[in-house]
Amino acid sequence: MTTQQVADKLVSMCREGKNLEAIEQLYADDIVSREMPGMPDSVVSGIKAVYEKSEKWLENVEEFHEGKISDPIIAGDHFTCTMDYDVTFKDRGRAQMKEVCVFQVKDGKIVNEQFFYDMPEM
Repeated sequence: MTTQQVADKLVSMCREGKNLEAIEQLYADDIVSREMPGMPDSVVSGIKAVYEKSEKWLENVEEFHEGKISDPIIAGDHFTCTMDYDVTFKDRGRAQMKEVCVFQVKDGKIVNEQFFYDMPEM
């Protein structure tokens, strides 16, 4: 798949709530995922670890109030999109999150992802 095809598929699957399935289908075995410094699991490597990190985050969600994902913007083998969520977490209550997500594609799979966001007030 091209970068555009991977980007479109990821955005589509996330909009449908198929985030974990997207990891299984679109991520390379040696994926590297980066959160903001100081966050738990700020750098995670390998598809199993990235899947488990995402699964843990989703399991902590008590309720999704709203979620928006922008259309992707492509630049060579990279693409970016924004994700905005209004979520109630089991361990810390309700939070509004806005983040910029940057992905790198190689050989039709996502090999790097990085998330940029302000830390929500708790």
